[in-house]
Parts: sequence; structure tokens; C-alpha cells
Amino acid sequence: MTETGKRAHGATISDLGIKNALVHWNLSPDKLSKIAVEKGQAVITSSGAININTGEFTGRSPMDRFIVKDSITKDSVWWGNINQSFDEDKFDALHKKITAYLSGKELYVRDTFACANPKYKMNIRVINEYAWSNLFAYNMFLRPTEKEIENFTPEWTILNAPGFMANAMIDGTRQHNFAILSFSKKIIIIGGTGYTGEIKKSIFSALNFILPHQKNVLSMHCSANIGNKGDTAIFFGLSGTGKTTLSADPNRNLIGDDEHGWDDDTVFNFEGGCYAKCIDLTQEKEPDIFAAIKAGALLENISFYKGTNEPDYSNGSITQNTRVSYPIHHIKNIAVPSTGNNPNNIFFLTADAFGVLPPVSKLTKGQAMYHFISGYTAKVAGTEAGVTEPQATFSACFGAPFMPLHPTKYAEMLGEKMDKCNVNIWLINTGWSGGEYGTGKRISLKHTRSMISSILKGELDNIDYTKHQIFGLNMPNSCPNVPSKILNPKNTWSDKLAYNKKANILAEAFRKNFNQFAEHANQEILDAAPIVNDKQQ
Repeated sequence: MTETGKRAHGATISDLGIKNALVHWNLSPDKLSKIAVEKGQAVITSSGAININTGEFTGRSPMDRFIVKDSITKDSVWWGNINQSFDEDKFDALHKKITAYLSGKELYVRDTFACANPKYKMNIRVINEYAWSNLFAYNMFLRPTEKEIENFTPEWTILNAPGFMANAMIDGTRQHNFAILSFSKKIIIIGGTGYTGEIKKSIFSALNFILPHQKNVLSMHCSANIGNKGDTAIFFGLSGTGKTTLSADPNRNLIGDDEHGWDDDTVFNFEGGCYAKCIDLTQEKEPDIFAAIKAGALLENISFYKGTNEPDYSNGSITQNTRVSYPIHHIKNIAVPSTGNNPNNIFFLTADAFGVLPPVSKLTKGQAMYHFISGYTAKVAGTEAGVTEPQATFSACFGAPFMPLHPTKYAEMLGEKMDKCNVNIWLINTGWSGGEYGTGKRISLKHTRSMISSILKGELDNIDYTKHQIFGLNMPNSCPNVPSKILNPKNTWSDKLAYNKKANILAEAFRKNFNQFAEHANQEILDAAPIVNDKQQ
């Protein structure tokens, strides 16, 4: 075993069962980028960032994520299609196969941690087959100082081997790729996929169990920022709703763009970086993200303008899920440390392709929990094969694939915090107005930013509201710098009966989706469901 680089005294990976490897510890981003290029696994782009191809998988594979069913998890995890169980013996056998596969190879080790609040700090050791995967870990997790590395002891370990293929028949996986968490051993094994997002999401899944279940801390798939007066705002939203875009506000400091915890008095980032979508990225639309793509950043599955090394962000020929990871300090306006006070406002973002939901509405506590559990957005035509009209999509707590506990657990914790902190919760529709996708128009980013800005300034606190006839949402009658007509979505439809019909279709989709949670939900949550009434005019 040959081990080089900065590491704690006596630190080794041989105790994991990895033998005769050439191990590079805690290399700099420059060195990792250089190695990836030299090995022909990456190319340098015009901005100085490197671009890699993740191979067969260009996104997460939620059906291939498993949790070991053991004494810690068997009675607490919400088992089902999202949280699939894995046998302890099968895990041990697969773990041995991966360590045997990694033995004799050139490997890259990163000592890092999650959770910016020291009370919940989790030390993580990541062992990667590829240098660029290790660069991702450097970018996305929190980075210890050299002094901290000297005494570093990992709590959790990730073994990341994209080149290792499981044998489903023997190993107990669904197919050759997998991401498996063992809470008893505090080990995560990832194989058969080069998609880097599996690395960060595996730790997020672990924290989504540990923090709420063992430490009474609400874990959240969200972005967060903070104003000059210490006022914190949280943004929940699924992919394509504007979570990253809207939280990157030039007048506020970014706490984090994806994963946070919320204890008695603090909102804190889990991560040390950002993992942003790049499809159709422009300097004009996303100046902060565009500027962050420089040396040290890792682009994934980007195509280039012909004959150049200049990224063509409009080209989705490899995947629509083109990505970039970069350390958070590549963004100008960041909170240091990555923490904030109890939030004043929480935003649920949805891209409603049906054109039904209002662009902004204020939620009651019951509605907040109901919409949190629902986690609604919509797919538009053309985004996936066979999608020819808008399709309702629900992801519990706006992050179902990463939530090991029952969604009502997270929702009730949110409700408790609403009571304690007197926080306002808003539903923001960044989708369509004046008709569904194909007929109506996308609500302008300018208007959405104005609504959020007005809320943060308290300008919607003391105005009149109108209740939505089907969803019961409280819609403001006016908002600075926003046309009043668009605030009630029905007003934007030329055919009011068609609006009612579509609203009832969406309401029914909400109710049907919620049936799976109903037996665990309290009456306050159940009463917040939309009212389906086809006779409404």
C-alpha cells in the first residue's frame, strides 16, 4: 500500500479491506483536475473548469437506492418503493467485493464533513475510483482545515466505485448499479454509476434519518438565504421550479442551495458547494452560476460548440440534466458561516403546467403541511418520452427519494416550527398563467422576483386576500410591481369554465396522491385538501 498526501497520523484505508492500492489523500482541486485530464477522463473548458462524461447514468437512479434493514432501521424507516430494504448479509458480501475491486488501483481519498452547525457536524471519508469524483466531493462537502485533517476521524465512509458492476442475481441488487446505506456500519457503497449526485444524495439520505429521528432537527431539501437584517428565507422546490435561481439573490447572502437542517434557533447548510443545472444556462439569466464556472468547477455531460472547448449550454444531446458542481465560495454573496436564524418566510415553489395555481398565495398551517407532504410540480410536454400534455408530479416533502422516515414526520415537525417561530409560508407558482402549457404563458421571472421581494419586505402582510374557490389558498389582491389581474389565475383564462374544469382535475390529482398518507395525517392536514366540485362556475 502506497499512501501520499495530507492525512491524519496513522490514517489508512487498509482497515476497510482495500489492499495494495496507490492512495492519494486530500489532493487540491488543481491536482485532481490535472489528473482527470491526463488520464483522458476530462477536458479543460474555455472557462478553466473541467468537463467529464458520467457514462451510462446521467442522473440518479432512485430504484437502485437501498437501505440495510437492521436493528436501527427496521422499525423506523418508511419501507416501500422509495426506501427499499437490503439484507445485512448481502451488504457485507457486496462490501467485500467492492473493496477487492478497489484493491490494487490508484485511488483518491477525501476527508470532509457535512453540517455547518458544529453541534451536528458529521465527519465523512470518501474513497473514489476516479479523480473527478473526488473533486466533486471536495466541491460539495464542507472542507476541513489542514489542522482539522491532522486529527480527522471519519464517522461515515463512502466507497465510490463507478467501474464495479454488481451481479443482480447474486448480489441482491436490481441491476448492476446501486447505492446502499448501512446505518449500523455507517458505510455507504456506490457502484456501477459515474453520476456524482449519488455521492451527495447518499449523505443527504443519511442525515434525513439521523437528524429528525435521533436529534429532533428538521432536515430539508431546500435552498436558503439571509438578508442584511438577519432575516432568513427558505425555498423548497423540485427540479425546474427555480429553487437555485430564486435563492441566488444579489441583495441577500446565500446560505446554501440544496440541503439544510433547522434546529431550535438555526438554519444550517449541510454542504459546502452547489450542484446546479446547466441546461440553457446564460450569463444574462444566471450571472452568479455562470461566473462560478471557473477553474475548480466540475461540469458534467456538457457538449461544446463545434471545434472549440466552449460549452454549449443549450445542447442537451447527452442529457437535459447537464450539471456543474463548485464550492460555495465561487458565489459572491454567501453567508459565512453557512448558517442563518429561524426563518421569517418559507416558499414552496411549484411549476404548475396546468395554469391553475395562483402565482403567489399565503398558506395556513394545515395547508402548509398538506402542500409540504404533497410536494407538487408538473412535467410539461416534451420533457420525457410519451409526455404529450401536462402531468402532475408529486414528491413528498419536495424530496421523497431522500426521505427515510414517513413524510408526515417531517410535516409535523414543520408545523411545530411554524407555531414556535411564527413563520409565514407561501406557495409560489413559477409555472403557467392564462391557460395550461401550450396555451398560456410562463409566469415571468421578473414578476416572481417582485412577489418574493415584496414578501421579504413585509409588503404583503397587511393587504386584502381572496380565497381560492377550490384550493382554499389565500391570494393577495395586490402586489407591488405585479399586474393585479394575474394574482387570481381564473382572471387570466379567457374561458372560465375551462379553468374550473382544469382546476378540478388538478384538485383530484392532489387528493388521489394524498390517499397514501391519509392514515398518518392529523385532521388539520386532512382539512386542507382542495375541494373537488365540477359544478363550480
